[in-house]
Amino acid sequence: MVGKAAWGDCIVGVVLDTVGKWIASYLQKEVPGYEPFTPSDPEHLRGVIEPGDVLLVEGNNRVSGIIKYLTQSTWSHAALFVGPIDGAAEPDGEPHVLIEANIGEGVTSAPLSKYFPYHTRLCRPVGLMFEDRNTVCRYAINRIGFGYDTKNILDLMRFLIPLPIPQRWRRRMIAFGSGDPTKIICSALIAQAFDAVRYPILPKITRAGSRQARREILHIRDSSLYMPRDFDISPYFEIVKPTIVHGFDYTALHWADKQKPLQEVAGQFGIFPETKSPPLVPEAIDQKAPLPA
Repeated sequence: MVGKAAWGDCIVGVVLDTVGKWIASYLQKEVPGYEPFTPSDPEHLRGVIEPGDVLLVEGNNRVSGIIKYLTQSTWSHAALFVGPIDGAAEPDGEPHVLIEANIGEGVTSAPLSKYFPYHTRLCRPVGLMFEDRNTVCRYAINRIGFGYDTKNILDLMRFLIPLPIPQRWRRRMIAFGSGDPTKIICSALIAQAFDAVRYPILPKITRAGSRQARREILHIRDSSLYMPRDFDISPYFEIVKPTIVHGFDYTALHWADKQKPLQEVAGQFGIFPETKSPPLVPEAIDQKAPLPA
């Protein structure tokens, strides 16, 4: 009987795993016709991104649309920039520098160029010490290979059926599931990494003390409740715009509907015509000059 029960459990596990892999594959397929309104500038992005930065992505696969609906946000995915990872590179030699967690794949590494065609946003933790920055990156790197349990069908089906969800339940809907699978999806891994050094993202805040001496007590949220947009709206992360970090000259731009402004229009002459103002001190009267008739 024990042997038959074990054999039955094995068959059920194989069926669930097969169905789960099919759902995960379906959810990860890209939607055709995606064109980002403002794609990344590869050279500027490479020049400013630093270890510990969080890269938010406007994805275009099926699960991205569900996540954007549930979170009411542009951002459907988050990846942590950790710098070049030893032994991880593309066939052309480009190093893997991002750590991310995806449905059906688990925790993996990726090159920065993977998200060049997408609309992205760079969020930087403010004042994070060098040692803590290394700890955050090492935490994420050490979790490469953590898999996603595709047998957890309920965990996958929440993204398969986009039912109308009341706003107060949407964050819980993202975290719905059981065990390890939920805790390594998308931004949850990054939240855990920052939690390792007690760097805040969107902590719960309670106030204690008397009226004369109030203080704020921060409480860490469950990492599975974090969404990609939380790094965007966090008061502890700076939004870095790669195209303007090192200076921006709008007069050097070439517009399709008009020629580049002439030099005198761009700077030598003002917008308003110059007029000679009367002197503040009256001019001296020439006593020898004849008076007008």
